[in-house]
Amino acid sequence: MTIRTARLALDLLEPGQSQKELHHNEALALLDLGVQASVIAAGTDVPPQMPEPGQCWIVGTVPTGAWTGRPQAIAGWTAAGWRFVAPREGLVAWDEGRHVCQRFSAGRWQAGVVRGTELDIAGERVVGPRAGAIAAPAGGGTVDAEARATLAALLAALRGHGLIAF
Repeated sequence: MTIRTARLALDLLEPGQSQKELHHNEALALLDLGVQASVIAAGTDVPPQMPEPGQCWIVGTVPTGAWTGRPQAIAGWTAAGWRFVAPREGLVAWDEGRHVCQRFSAGRWQAGVVRGTELDIAGERVVGPRAGAIAAPAGGGTVDAEARATLAALLAALRGHGLIAF
């Protein structure tokens, strides 16, 4: 019986185990694919015909061929054939084709979704939690018609970007 790590299911070495290098090398191959993962594409159900060692894909939900039974896994080609890293909550891979991160969350891969509490650039907070609604301008006379139109457009843009509530 092979004992494996809880998160990445890497084979652990056991005392007196024969051919330990096989288990150790298998663990290293999986680490090479899963840590700081980078994939050619995501949602692919058919394995490529001529992959190169080190190339990876995020398997789609209805895989075929050598990927059958490995939905949503990271599939990586190695000198010894296909290796798979099972998806788990929070696993992230860089999608080379889309130039975004793919994050496994709530049972599926999500492309380009960034979660956080604030955005800092050069140590300065640029965006934080959404603020409450700003009331639309009311009252005044015809002199402020252009100012009202400008404020209304500004509020619409801020709401459209999700920076303030509707």
